[in-house]
Amino acid sequence: MTNISKDNKIYIAGHNGMVGSACWRLLEQKGYHNLIGKSSKELDLRSQSEVYNFIKRERPTIIIDAAAKVGGILANSTHPFEFLMDNMLIQNNLINTAHQLDIEKFIFLGSSCIYPKMAPQPLKEEYLLSGTLEETNQWYAIAKISGVKLIEALRKQYDRDYVSLMPTNLYGPGDNFDLKTSHVLPAMIRKFHEAKENNHADVLLWGTGSPLREFLYVDDLANAVVFAIENKMQHFLYNIGSGNEISIKELAELVQEIIGHKGRIIWDKTKPDGTPRKLIDSSLFIKSGWKSTMTLKNGINRTYSYFK
Repeated sequence: MTNISKDNKIYIAGHNGMVGSACWRLLEQKGYHNLIGKSSKELDLRSQSEVYNFIKRERPTIIIDAAAKVGGILANSTHPFEFLMDNMLIQNNLINTAHQLDIEKFIFLGSSCIYPKMAPQPLKEEYLLSGTLEETNQWYAIAKISGVKLIEALRKQYDRDYVSLMPTNLYGPGDNFDLKTSHVLPAMIRKFHEAKENNHADVLLWGTGSPLREFLYVDDLANAVVFAIENKMQHFLYNIGSGNEISIKELAELVQEIIGHKGRIIWDKTKPDGTPRKLIDSSLFIKSGWKSTMTLKNGINRTYSYFK
């Protein structure tokens, strides 16, 4: 354990997002009462002077960086410059300011897309920078990799108690259900719900349903963040996942059952499947004492209640 107290001021960058709001909820539940957050209208994290002045004024003990410009394949491929530049500006300003102002703890959040496209499965932390990235989200990935490397450099050179956590596919309350920009699970929830409302119409899904994916309920990630705050972490980078895989076909059937949709599922096999398998190895973080607790079925039930 570190000498963190419930009175310590914690700044959550991106506190309105799915991850940031889950961290806020959990910290409040655990009795942390000195939490601060600013919306993007109140504080532009891309502005170095705004970030510096804000953190200098507030002097948090801990910064959780859950702020990022995110989106699916379409958004990434249409706006590569913004995905690279905005994300680098946000994290560089936060990490550099934290170091300059001697902020005690920093939790940097990224995503498993930092790993090479063809890396062996399950993905281990040491596979970072061992091969070529997935083309469609390389812009976002490169920004996040540079953040991971900044954290590593600060630990190495200045012995900072800063750490990077890389979660697998996240879902839960606060998710994005927009069919143009959402990820697979929230998109399915919306599709099956709307089909049910529409006399149990057929649901058309992309691909064959064969790819395997791993999902983590956002509150389990929030638990990992609080764990990293309350303990001194030995490594600079940790994968955070559930360790459970499910095929897209089984996932569709599970969502269909939870929502109570009685129509057919039709697979459009002319559409791409994406990577056949994407599982991360979270054993390093699990060994330190954390584990995920939410089952996929319960998690989808809660996410559906939030969606409704």
